[in-house]
Amino acid sequence: MTGVEFHFNAPDKVGYACRLLRKAANKGAKVAVTGEARFLRELDSTLWSFEPLEFIPHCLASAPPDIVDATPILLCEDPGSSPHHGVLVNLGSQVPDGFERFERLIEVVTLHADDRAGARARWQHYKSRGYDIKRIDLELKEA
Repeated sequence: MTGVEFHFNAPDKVGYACRLLRKAANKGAKVAVTGEARFLRELDSTLWSFEPLEFIPHCLASAPPDIVDATPILLCEDPGSSPHHGVLVNLGSQVPDGFERFERLIEVVTLHADDRAGARARWQHYKSRGYDIKRIDLELKEA
């Protein structure tokens, strides 16, 4: 069964996602990132310039198939299009279709009220289906 984690209190979803993806790439993990198209374009742009002396290997799902297969971090609106099934990071507002195909799902939640309300609904969705949910409070982790 997919392991579900909620990373709460991210001050900035894009910045936190970049740090999370850098860590995953450094560990050799294969990660699919899902969310709305506008947000994925912003993340793509930020990943190119996140650290001046560091490259976080990633591509959009629309890249040629050989690039998609070779790239550890895939930005995709539809997680079903991902050849990776290890980790799925959800930066969107909905329960991602096909999340159960992944070994692990990470939900990133900011301090904004609307983001937190959506996260509560997704939490209930996973909980009602019997998923064991791990809660990571980023404010407590920072302290």
